[in-house]
Amino acid sequence: MPDNPLISIIVPVYNVEDYLTKCLDSLVNQTYKNIEIICVNDESPDDSYVILDKYAKLDKRIKIINQKNQGLSGARNTGMKNASGDYVMFVDSDDWIDLNTCESAVNAALKNSADLVMWSYTRESGERSLEKLMFWDDNTVFEADRVKNTINRRLCGLLGEELSRPDYANAIETAWGKLYRFSLIKDNNVEFISERTIGTEDALFNIYATKYVNRAVYLKKSFNHYRKNNNTSLTSNYKSKLFKQWQCLFDHIQAYIDENNLGDSFRQSLSNRIALSLVGLGLNVMQADCSGKQKRKMLKDIITYDRNKKAYRALQFGFLPIHWKVFFWGAKHGLSFIVYMLLIVMKKIIN
Repeated sequence: MPDNPLISIIVPVYNVEDYLTKCLDSLVNQTYKNIEIICVNDESPDDSYVILDKYAKLDKRIKIINQKNQGLSGARNTGMKNASGDYVMFVDSDDWIDLNTCESAVNAALKNSADLVMWSYTRESGERSLEKLMFWDDNTVFEADRVKNTINRRLCGLLGEELSRPDYANAIETAWGKLYRFSLIKDNNVEFISERTIGTEDALFNIYATKYVNRAVYLKKSFNHYRKNNNTSLTSNYKSKLFKQWQCLFDHIQAYIDENNLGDSFRQSLSNRIALSLVGLGLNVMQADCSGKQKRKMLKDIITYDRNKKAYRALQFGFLPIHWKVFFWGAKHGLSFIVYMLLIVMKKIIN
């Protein structure tokens, strides 16, 4: 590994003209200069390309790739196919990163001979910011066994005391907020499976990638800024296929556990993930343009689905905060009205 390794930063771009400038400014002004910025214009219908072209003319480190729309996963895969860095990282085009992110990450990677560097992020909602930590310990090095039994396992789902903070379940899952040794990705043909197939693409990508990680480093710094007030975000819209897509995601994780002969802790983690998915699925239902009665019927169908019922029965309730216990107690006993009322409260808090 050279002393001054090249970092490929992959930026999928779609319909983000209002946010792209802030994102690009945070990249071109990084204190670490040996970077290439690969912007994949995924057939964006707005003026995002105009902004990209302007920046590319001013900074030769920016490469623009135009393609027919393939979604977030397809754009990231295209970016990786065109990357030449020693390390690779992902930044979403409606987010931004601190100016010392690349320098801090690459220094940690070199100092520790790490295949993976991870850091926390801040959720940005207008005037409000909320830090989301992956772990509560300060800078931490994970050797191979801990990578498997802590990081790879947790990507499959929460376990034991981790359930005491279920609102932090996805803090470790994002593809952004990480620096990967690129040879690890290329040599093992690790790619993103389309979110159009599995609904949520990051966790599965990281499950596949961390299988090959021999050493990882966690920096207790919130370098990434995740924008939650983007009204064009897919998370703001009802997704009619989300339940089916997440079943496909769970199938992929189950297959991974089976194929690699992983133990009961992985299986229980996946079961807990399936149980906790009711929150995301429920909030998605609350976005639907239909009556409260219809929404309760949709929730009832989710709650009584056989795979979900088994997960509620196996869920380790003792670790959950009290309001989550009530929520999942209602789910476990098929009480869709309780679940519906608590989702109304959750939605108001989020908004």
